[in-house]
Amino acid sequence: MHDEVVTVVGGGLAGSEAAWQLAQRGHDVVLHEMRPVRQTEAHRTDRLAELVCSNTFKSTELSTAHGAIKAEMRELGCLVLECADLARVAAGSALAVDRDVFAATVTERIQSHPRITVERGEIEALPVGPAIIATGPLTSDGLAASLRQRLGADSLAFYDAIAPVVSRDSIDESRVFTASRYGKETMEGATEGAYLNCAMDHAEYEAFVSALDTADQFHGHEFDKVPYFSGCMPVEEMNSRGHETLRFGPLKPVGLSDPRTGVRPHAVVQLRREDRAGRLWNLVGFQTRLRIPEQQRVFRMIPGLANAEFLRYGSIHRNSYVNSPSVLTSAMALKDDERIFLAGQITGVEGYTESTASGLLAGINLSRVLRGQQPVVPPTTTMLGALYRYLREADPRHFQPMNANFGLVDDLDEQIRDKRVKKERIAERAVREMREWRQSNLVGSPVAVP
Repeated sequence: MHDEVVTVVGGGLAGSEAAWQLAQRGHDVVLHEMRPVRQTEAHRTDRLAELVCSNTFKSTELSTAHGAIKAEMRELGCLVLECADLARVAAGSALAVDRDVFAATVTERIQSHPRITVERGEIEALPVGPAIIATGPLTSDGLAASLRQRLGADSLAFYDAIAPVVSRDSIDESRVFTASRYGKETMEGATEGAYLNCAMDHAEYEAFVSALDTADQFHGHEFDKVPYFSGCMPVEEMNSRGHETLRFGPLKPVGLSDPRTGVRPHAVVQLRREDRAGRLWNLVGFQTRLRIPEQQRVFRMIPGLANAEFLRYGSIHRNSYVNSPSVLTSAMALKDDERIFLAGQITGVEGYTESTASGLLAGINLSRVLRGQQPVVPPTTTMLGALYRYLREADPRHFQPMNANFGLVDDLDEQIRDKRVKKERIAERAVREMREWRQSNLVGSPVAVP
């Protein structure tokens, strides 16, 4: 149906899904996977879509963000979720899989598709379009260097140093105040409203650093080791270097005055706005290797965060990703070439499900471009559309990878006090609007029956 052969680089979740979506729309695809010609430190096999960490795609319940985005992906005909269903193992409401059966199933489906050719070997330079780059967190040095040259020296990061993000409506407003150090002005000329300040007195600070001293850390895999430098020093590592270190680092109170007391606090935790709507707030300087239960326990000791809802947990790990807000279009294509898309973790999405969804949408959109149509992105009332809005609108100066969460999605018009009911309503609306979006934008595409 189409003369041009599409190149997909990377045989992980995003690359496999992208290749499938393109092939199903009548395009001939060459899927490049460097294993086993060149292995990574993380993988054990040469199979496509090999899961190297957890074996779960997380919850299927609509009251969760991952349940909502999976329901949206099923509306779009997701291969990876179909294979996950076939490899599913008992794990309650979570979609957990036998990782060997799962990877074998994806590999068989991809390799048996008449329009997909799998080629083994490393791609060291950015290919000529039409192409999708989905090389994931362990992008090879050669391709990474090619991306940096094309996009700019500061466009590509190699390590995540992620601080936790909490929901604004879970912050105790009576315990925080809005201010920037020394009343600093923003570039727009207005006083920064981007910072919420959690003031600690001496006793609160002592209790907090003592809890941090004894908190349990996640040590990760050998391939995941990160060299600590100033940009990604874990908060617990800083704390271990001296009892007062945090007060002279991210918790320094200089230039701030608590309006409730009129004096400078003993220490201050600052929260920075993560999105334009002000629903997500980042704990500045709190990149961490603490285990999730420990992050909940210790960080909720911060004044104002006793009931914090964590929309993203902190982490530090090896990960190659581009600064999407500054170098990619809203559909995650190169700004200077709409025929080259990026997909998966390299765009700044976090997680198996999010990476797969990104590959799915990249495949749909590259097919549209090749048919002379404009790329499309789902509405921000859907989880996938809201995640893409974050990738498009996040502040490039502070861009960090993001997972699916309800804080990204447009709020409901109605007020619902029960949080679980509210999330279910948001998810139900998301699935309904994804179905309507598909019917409006994708009907008539030459999609073959699997």
